[in-house]
Amino acid sequence: MSRHIVAAVGEIPPGGRKLVTLNGRDIGVFNLGGEFFALLNRCPHQGGALCRGSLTGLVTSTTPGEFTWSRAGEMLKCPWHGWEYDVRTGQSWCDPEDTKVRLYPVTIEPGERLAKGPYVAETFTVSVEQAYIVVEV
Repeated sequence: MSRHIVAAVGEIPPGGRKLVTLNGRDIGVFNLGGEFFALLNRCPHQGGALCRGSLTGLVTSTTPGEFTWSRAGEMLKCPWHGWEYDVRTGQSWCDPEDTKVRLYPVTIEPGERLAKGPYVAETFTVSVEQAYIVVEV
């Protein structure tokens, strides 16, 4: 699996998101209170651009007529049909037994570590021949 730098930590504020394309895949990167999660931007239900949907909370009920609101901003609602997914796990709340959005691992790393590599620069042999510069590729 290849690694890609997608943003500086401060570029995606809490409750925000950034859509990126990596290796031909559209991915949404979400900041939930300083924790970052990456989901495939494709709703498993019918293929809608899931990561363009609204962030909402979780509504639960233990008895008829009584509702509890929790986890504000952690549920992602598909803009096509309103299916909801847990941003932290990718789990569907409309079909929890069978449907899940693909998650991608996210890490936060200091810039100095990324700058050190292990990068290897491609080099070419260069020589000067009677006032002409020649590069071998």
